[in-house]
Amino acid sequence: MAFICGIGLASGTHTHPDYSAAYNKGQGALIVEGFSPLDGFGKFCSVVVALGLIANTVAPTYSSGVDFQILGRYAEKIPRVIWNTVAVVIYTVCALAGRSSLSHIFTNFLALMGYWVAIWFAIMVEERYIFRGRKGYNWAAWRDPSKLPIGAAGFTAFAVGWVGAILCMAQVWYIGPIAGLVGKYGADMGNYVGFSWAALVYPPLRYIERCRLGR
Repeated sequence: MAFICGIGLASGTHTHPDYSAAYNKGQGALIVEGFSPLDGFGKFCSVVVALGLIANTVAPTYSSGVDFQILGRYAEKIPRVIWNTVAVVIYTVCALAGRSSLSHIFTNFLALMGYWVAIWFAIMVEERYIFRGRKGYNWAAWRDPSKLPIGAAGFTAFAVGWVGAILCMAQVWYIGPIAGLVGKYGADMGNYVGFSWAALVYPPLRYIERCRLGR
C-alpha cells in the first residue's frame, strides 16, 4: 500500500501543479500536499507518517549494538547500550548536517549500498553452495580464529567486484569509463559487473585458500 501511494504521488507531479510545486520543496512537502484534501485529518496523517519514519529506526538502532560488538573481542566488552547511544549520536549528527539535501544524500548512498550488496551476495552464495555444501557451517568454531578462513579470497573478490562496479557505474556524481561508452549519460551496469567479477574470481581464490590453509 505504501509503495502504491508513493507511485501515485510521484505520478501526480507531472499532471498536478500543486504536487509539482510541493515536490520541488521536498518529498515531505509532497506527502503533506497529498493529504491536504483531508484538511485537519490530513495533517494528522502527515504527522503519523513522520513518526513512522522515526519508528523504523528502532530496530536498526537496537541491532547496531550487536554490529559494533562483532568488530572484535575488545568491542564485545563494551555494553550494547553504550554502542546504541553512539549509533544514535552518529546518525543524529549526520541527519542534522545533511538535512537540507537529505534526499540527494540518501540517493547517492543507497546506490553504493546496491553495489555492495550485489558483490557480497555473490561471495556468500558461492561460499554456501560450492564450498560448504551439505556440511554447512561449524558454528562452534566462530570464536576460534585458528579454525576460521583468513578472508583473503573474500577480500580479494570483494575488491575485484568493486573495481568492476566503479568502472561500470553511472551516477549523477560519477560515470565510470566503461559505463560512459553508452549514451550521453552512460549505462549503469555496476550491479551486474560487480556481481559477475566477484563471482568469477572468488571460487578459484577460495579453492587455493582452502588447499593451502585447510580452512
